[in-house]
Amino acid sequence: MSIILTPGQAGDNPQLLPLLDQIAVGRDGPGRPRKRPERVLADKAYSHPSTRAAMRERGIAFTSPEKSDQIARRRAKGSRSGRPPRFDAEIYAERNVVERCFDRLKQFRALATRYAKRVASYRSEIIIAAVVLWLAHRLTGHA
Repeated sequence: MSIILTPGQAGDNPQLLPLLDQIAVGRDGPGRPRKRPERVLADKAYSHPSTRAAMRERGIAFTSPEKSDQIARRRAKGSRSGRPPRFDAEIYAERNVVERCFDRLKQFRALATRYAKRVASYRSEIIIAAVVLWLAHRLTGHA
């Protein structure tokens, strides 16, 4: 769907909105590609209030646990802090699919060790590995 490569020290959260802007999912049959997912499942790195606000503006359901410092800050404000964001643990449990995908990608030695020095080459390797995993899943029903 979409890949953004950043320096290793770059944070994940600032990349979420540009990543979502690049997504276009083709439809079976006529019509424009979908540009907006129904839901985003994310870990605590994405739980910032500005991210939640951006997802609300875009009409995207967002499931992410709150960081402990955000919980403490909200509790310290007392009744004027508002209610905590909704969190559905059952929906969040589906995020394991993403983690398993990363684990499968790491099985490709060139990706795990980053043999490629150029960004374009490394990005191409990621795309090829993702296509191989997708084809394996489509052909066998599991990968």
